[in-house]
Amino acid sequence: MSSHTVEPSLPPISENPELPLNGRELSRTHRAPGPRFPRRLAALVDAHALALLRATVGIVFVGFGVLKLFPSASPAEQLAVDAATKMTLGLVPETVLLLSLATLETAIGIGLIAGRRLLRPALVAFFLHMGGVFSTLFLLPDAMWQPHSPAPTMEGQYVVKNVVLVAVCLVVAAHEWSHGGGRRSRGR
Repeated sequence: MSSHTVEPSLPPISENPELPLNGRELSRTHRAPGPRFPRRLAALVDAHALALLRATVGIVFVGFGVLKLFPSASPAEQLAVDAATKMTLGLVPETVLLLSLATLETAIGIGLIAGRRLLRPALVAFFLHMGGVFSTLFLLPDAMWQPHSPAPTMEGQYVVKNVVLVAVCLVVAAHEWSHGGGRRSRGR
């Protein structure tokens, strides 16, 4: 018959403020091996998470918006024009639609990057724009879905992946709108 004894777990020495300073210093030399870099990086990212999210989505939008200013530079150009043409019932010329989309996406990106007074209008424009983007799944079903399958085509995948951007902007918007208009947080 074997018996097992369990010793109570005690907090690491460094977490016990009642120990003399030399006891706490000693614990620093006896910490588990490993670099401090991951912890410092995690703390840095945590402190600036919202600004990082805003900036990365903003950069994506500026990049894709600027691409639409150059003919045939954007792989989504024709898809965007086709969807916008259906939404406007063909009443707006394609060049105007493309220039408008380019301007809108670039402005959204700049608003997300800059923050401050531009952030709320950029978020509203972003969500309205995403409504248009996701409407292509219904407006252009032949381009969005594989025949006889519920799987999206490559173009459909290009649209569906925007759920990630929506999730990011939902987090940013929740933080922005939960803090009211008068109070401003760091990183904006």
